[in-house]
Amino acid sequence: MADVAAEAHVSVKTVSRVVNREPGVRRDTEQRVRGVIDRIGFMRHDGARILRQGRTQTIALVVEDLANPFYSQIGAAVEREARIRQHQLITASAEGSPTRERVVLEGLINRRVDGLVVVPAGERPATDPTVSASGTPIVYVDRPVRGEPCDTVISDNPGGVRSAVEHLVANGHRRIAFLGDDAEFWTARQRREAFVAIHDALGLPGDTRIAMGPHTVESLAPRLDAWSRERTPITAVITGNNRVTLNALHAMRQVGIEMGLVGYDDFELADLIEPAVTVVHQDPTSIGQKAVLQLFARLLGDESPAQTVVMPTRLIVRESGRLPASLRARKALP
Repeated sequence: MADVAAEAHVSVKTVSRVVNREPGVRRDTEQRVRGVIDRIGFMRHDGARILRQGRTQTIALVVEDLANPFYSQIGAAVEREARIRQHQLITASAEGSPTRERVVLEGLINRRVDGLVVVPAGERPATDPTVSASGTPIVYVDRPVRGEPCDTVISDNPGGVRSAVEHLVANGHRRIAFLGDDAEFWTARQRREAFVAIHDALGLPGDTRIAMGPHTVESLAPRLDAWSRERTPITAVITGNNRVTLNALHAMRQVGIEMGLVGYDDFELADLIEPAVTVVHQDPTSIGQKAVLQLFARLLGDESPAQTVVMPTRLIVRESGRLPASLRARKALP
């Protein structure tokens, strides 16, 4: 920086202001300094800035599965807000393992990230004393954790499931089943419980038909086939997330059955499949944005009590919730 100052005939403080985009430098002076910077190849030493300020200007996002479009959209929203605030984002995956999550979090704390947005792998905080002692702000997303109150952003899962069931009932379905994700996950259990509650509240006939995951096409095909062959067959299913939806669609095609369907989570090309898939949309972009804004509020000194924010869902009505033509014909028979 001293070399730049000497070459540009300015003070080191002026160079610092230019490099850090601070006000108070005339435009012609700034252009002269930047010209010298470009010519001699000066680069700011972030390590020195970290030692001086005590901040790394980095935050981290830890999710269950980087390949899942739901989490990638959350990540895009977090990165966008971080970039606006001149922060870098580090993204990592816990792969659904509390043990791996703990290792990942410890590594990020050791890298001195300023804050964390985490989709927890389990309901109990995975942080150990090292993470807790660091005082690093954490905002949890999609699932809460037990223990002391924590900043959390979740979806209105009961409301989303209710809208799915009511839509199917309005389209003539009475025998509706639920295909959930792995019951180890809080979201999967909450959506299952919401389905049971609304099924009973509406007085739908028969016992509730529920199958929790993990699911594959191979495991779903015989189950859906069996449900369709019952004396009073299942006419529609609600799927617990986008991965279950895709497996269910493949399984229906494999065994050649028609059922109504509402999926939880929108997914790419859902509107191009025949019939177009009706979904409960969680808006991962808004979820990610809400979480990271809460994190930055903490970084700016907000010491208010921890809060849980419940984000609304929206039913996107397409075609798959209708009673299939073959079932309409069967109901019309005398």
